[in-house]
Amino acid sequence: MSRTRTPSILIVNDDGIHGKGLEALVAAVAGLGRLTVVVPERERSTAGHSLTLHKPLRLKPHHSPHLDGATVLTLSGTPADCARIGILHVLGGKADLLLSGINRGYNLGHDVHYSGTVAAAIEATINRVPAVAVSQGVGRREDYAPAARLARALAMAVLRRGLPPGLCLNANAPERSRGSRVLVTRLGMRTYDRTVTRRLDPRGHPYFWLAGRVLQDAPQPGTDIAAVRRGLASVSPVRLDATEDRFLGSLARWQLSLR
Repeated sequence: MSRTRTPSILIVNDDGIHGKGLEALVAAVAGLGRLTVVVPERERSTAGHSLTLHKPLRLKPHHSPHLDGATVLTLSGTPADCARIGILHVLGGKADLLLSGINRGYNLGHDVHYSGTVAAAIEATINRVPAVAVSQGVGRREDYAPAARLARALAMAVLRRGLPPGLCLNANAPERSRGSRVLVTRLGMRTYDRTVTRRLDPRGHPYFWLAGRVLQDAPQPGTDIAAVRRGLASVSPVRLDATEDRFLGSLARWQLSLR
């Protein structure tokens, strides 16, 4: 990227146009480039990497006094839809950076497979745009200041240094910060008490709620989960190639055949 050219930064999220983290992110990166916001018109948390292929998508301009300095549009689709349409249509393939967030709540460990926030960053990576997903742990009150500082620091670093192809960053700021350090971590294994609740509607037909609370088991050292438990921010590189290279040899020894 030329040093004389103003960077083009695309901002997406999965909490939708009314997410408080969106306001914090736009304010945090003001002045770093031309800001374009393309976000779902409603909350699309845990949408994963779903794309809308079987119905039309509606893209609409949106004005908000809390998002001054950015061109803002809403989309009737998923976070991954927002990333793709934002990059390919709104910015004509000329995005220099995608920032996804700030998500309300952590995206740790294998949360990345469910998260719309992370999926938007992965979609950008597929489209060869450097991307960072940023999430904030929340408690009784929502304070996005730690994640906002983290997002700005990462945005500046990625604009300056770039990222390797096929790789994006997943960053989390702790609910209770105990220092300014940012730990480079691998993804941990976040354990949930998963439940499926079956109920009956007034006509006697069953319906279901999916739920699950995080179990506070001891996290492995060096993981994103361990970092936020210590009150420190974490950043983890996430790659598109999910191949487990260490198992390739063992799998080859199965000598599979269709005969």
